[in-house]
Amino acid sequence: MRIALCDDQPELLEQLRRLILSWDGGEAAVSCFDNGDSLLQAHGTTPFDIIFLDVLMPLLNGMETAKELRQSDKTVKLVFLTSSADFAVEAFAVKASNYLLKPLNPQKLYDCLDDLAGELHASSRKICVKGINAMHQIPVTDIEYVESQNKRILFVLAGGQTILSAEPLYTYETKLHLEDGFFKCNRSFIVNIHRIDSFTTKEIRTRSGARIPISRNLHKEFESAYFSVLFGKTEGTI
Repeated sequence: MRIALCDDQPELLEQLRRLILSWDGGEAAVSCFDNGDSLLQAHGTTPFDIIFLDVLMPLLNGMETAKELRQSDKTVKLVFLTSSADFAVEAFAVKASNYLLKPLNPQKLYDCLDDLAGELHASSRKICVKGINAMHQIPVTDIEYVESQNKRILFVLAGGQTILSAEPLYTYETKLHLEDGFFKCNRSFIVNIHRIDSFTTKEIRTRSGARIPISRNLHKEFESAYFSVLFGKTEGTI
C-alpha cells in the first residue's frame, strides 16, 4: 500500500508517519511532502493508494491540490487534515473519504485506515454474472447500479457498458454488500454509493446521469448508509 502525507508542519508529518507505520507493522510505503505541487508531481509518476492532505498550506492549499488530483484520478482515497470541521462540505465536493481533526487522535486515524484498507481490498473483488450468452467477471467497483427489468436484470457499469442477466435481482443482493458500498434503494435497484453524483430525499442521480427513486420508507436508512460508507459517520454528525 502506497500512502502519501502532505502537510507543511514537519512535526505533524513525522507523527502521522510513525502512527501509520505502527498501524500496519511498517509494511506501508509512506512518502512525505510539505507542499501540494511536489505531491502532484510524485502522484503523476507513481500513483498513491491513499493521500492525507492538510487543508491549509501556503501556495497550493489542500483543497486546490485535491481538485487537481481529481482531474486525473477519480479513485485515489483522499483524507483531509484540518483544525476545523467547517471544510466538510468542500471535502464532499472532491469526494474525500474522510477528514481528521487536528490534533490527531490516534484511534480515529487507525479507524480511518482500517476503513480505507477495507475499501481498497474490496476494489479488487469481482463477482461472476451470468449474462444472456456468456459468463462475466465484473469488478464490483465498476458497477454503477443494478436494475430489475421484469424477469431480467441490467448491470450498468462505469463507462456506459451494460450487461443483461436472466437471473433475479435477489441473486446479487447477497453478493453486493454495504461494506462494498451497495444499497438497495427500492425493490428494483441496487446502487453503488461510490458512484453517486447527488441525491435528494426522493431520488439518486448517478455519475452517468441516471435518476433512481428512493423508497419513501428507506430514505433515512439510505442517508445513514451513504454518510457511513463515504465518511465513516451517520448523517448529521461530525
